[in-house]
Amino acid sequence: MTSLRIGIDVGGTFTDLVAVDADGRTLFAKSPSTPQDPSIGVMAGLDELARRHGLPLGEMLARTERIVHGTTVATNALLERKGARVALLTTEGHRDVLEMREGLKDARYDLRVAPPAPLVPRRLRLGVRERLRPDGTVETALDEASLDAAIAAIRAADVAAVAVCYLHAYKNPAHEIATVERLARELPDVYVSRSSDVLPQIKEYERLSTTVVNAYVGPAVRRYLTNLERRLRDGGLAGNLFIILSHGGMAPVDEAGRLAAATVLSGPAGGVAGSRRCAQLLGIGDLIPFDVGGTSTDISLIAGGEAALSSERGLAGERIALRSLDIASVAAGGGSLAQLDAGGGFHVGPESAGAVPGPACYGQGGAAPAVTDANLLLGYLDAATFLGGRRPLDLAAAERAMDAMAERLRLTRDQTALGIHRLINLKMADGIRLMTLRRGVDPRRFALLSFGGGAGLHAVEVARELEIPRVIVPTVASVLSAWGMLASDLRYEVSRTHVGDGGAMTGARMQDVFAELERQARARLTAWFDGAIRTERSAEMRYGEQVFEIDVALGDIDWQAPDLVARVEECFHRRHEDLYTYASRGQEVVFVNARVAAVGAVPTLEHDPKRWTPAFGQDHARGEVLRPDGDSTKNHPARAQREPPAPDGEAPATARRRAYFDGWRDVPVHRMETLAPGAAFDGPAIFEAETTTVVIGEGDRATVNELGWLDIALRSSLSPA
Repeated sequence: MTSLRIGIDVGGTFTDLVAVDADGRTLFAKSPSTPQDPSIGVMAGLDELARRHGLPLGEMLARTERIVHGTTVATNALLERKGARVALLTTEGHRDVLEMREGLKDARYDLRVAPPAPLVPRRLRLGVRERLRPDGTVETALDEASLDAAIAAIRAADVAAVAVCYLHAYKNPAHEIATVERLARELPDVYVSRSSDVLPQIKEYERLSTTVVNAYVGPAVRRYLTNLERRLRDGGLAGNLFIILSHGGMAPVDEAGRLAAATVLSGPAGGVAGSRRCAQLLGIGDLIPFDVGGTSTDISLIAGGEAALSSERGLAGERIALRSLDIASVAAGGGSLAQLDAGGGFHVGPESAGAVPGPACYGQGGAAPAVTDANLLLGYLDAATFLGGRRPLDLAAAERAMDAMAERLRLTRDQTALGIHRLINLKMADGIRLMTLRRGVDPRRFALLSFGGGAGLHAVEVARELEIPRVIVPTVASVLSAWGMLASDLRYEVSRTHVGDGGAMTGARMQDVFAELERQARARLTAWFDGAIRTERSAEMRYGEQVFEIDVALGDIDWQAPDLVARVEECFHRRHEDLYTYASRGQEVVFVNARVAAVGAVPTLEHDPKRWTPAFGQDHARGEVLRPDGDSTKNHPARAQREPPAPDGEAPATARRRAYFDGWRDVPVHRMETLAPGAAFDGPAIFEAETTTVVIGEGDRATVNELGWLDIALRSSLSPA
């Protein structure tokens, strides 16, 4: 083993790690997440990964070229309202923009809904006397006495972070820069977030909210990443540590600490990157990535081999206008708790047992039944083989928790467990409807890509609910987000607001705007990266009467064409038609924001799907099992288990288990690492790997494709015999 790339995804329940070596051999490890300090779970996972490689941790880290990490620090700080104490400096008279938002509320017809509490209380929102005109010229110079008073108030309030957002600073950042310089001199230990640096775009509330979120999560993100990098260096890491950002690209630790709000979808972004890679390997352009973890289910869309980016996302009720992958998160996972509300209604989630105490079957004191408890009691999970037998489940504890809920519902244990399982499936299906049907996309023309530790238990029934005919489960399913991070590139985005109708903009002016942005993006990325850089251009545009913009990719434009503006406008018309089924080519088109992304394609140690090595590793190409020292044996029992399937395509079961399929049935259980390409299985059946389980129903048919992945055709899609 000469070199390694390691991907790390910290989830709500488990921390997943994947290593790929120079020969394409892939190895994974899982470690319980440690919410109090995620780096503890990361280091424990690296210890386990090193053990599986048969190496001391220091030697493994010394051979590691790159670690790519998806972090939930910003996500958790925002969701749990445990971010930094923040002060806001803004133009005098504008301090309440944060609380007024855009004059709208989520439930606009509910007169009793409480307004959301702003991240910065009013007493820490401080007005500074200064004013810029919309074109960036100065109307009122920055008043030093006013700024002095604001800084004195900040010092007295003992805040950890300051957000600076002045009116029209996207056009001229001079006043913000001067303010930040003063803060750096007088409050050097305070984290400062400047709007003209975080989001230099028009729309005051979006810019203000994004800047405040950045300040709110920034200290925790920077502290965590700095500490983690130090621990890795002390442990012997010779290579680089990169962080996945919400747009799917990766960045160095310093950049992720500066733009902390861009890490709120860090982990799920790795799953989308992995899904795109799966689409390439499968030769399928249309996939619905379906990622089920312990706390949530993340759903996205791969259409034509590409994932959509959006600047319309947010989290926990806060607007974050930075571009991110379009991902919907549903509070539904293995740890989702079943409970009764005050009116006696039965719900599953959104509350989760998390990693601690976890579901009742974890034996750590959990008393309420969770989805994992239901799956165990329905026979879909084996208590003895959970996590490869390293963490056996407490069946008796799950029974006690389920019986207590069944008594309250006046149902049997089996009925209660089945109700939990079906309710969570419906909730997950609703998340897919949000990403497809509500956007005019027919999910029946897509395949469902099942990944995450819990997805295989639910994917087939969720697909059946939506009439999706095909479910695919990669061998890397349980750690696909971490694996996908190794397929990510370095990425840096810059944007500029240029509000004007297309007719008033010349082709030369448009060329100049994008050329300048490209120079900025390339210069910034060159500071991190010395390889080949490509650029991606896009624009946010709208019709003159609209109040929202749409993002338009401009990759196919001939930038030297004499009718450049008309071509850009036509791209907008086509994109509007794709999204909303119509285009108004006779209307004025308003060009709002120009954007350029500089992308550095990092050389990858390519994963060989036939050399996927769970546990100590099985070389699928040769049918050999790799010991931790790298030796192999052709006499290992797994060799016989991987012989070509019988002529009828059916492989023998490795075990049988009693499980619930429209009644209790004795069903075959197959070990996934022993399945040979070409083998086929009719449901009902259960497939087990060390860290995931897949369930198929009566009449479904699972085939092992040439990659060693399960390709499941649902009974409704099968031709009559």
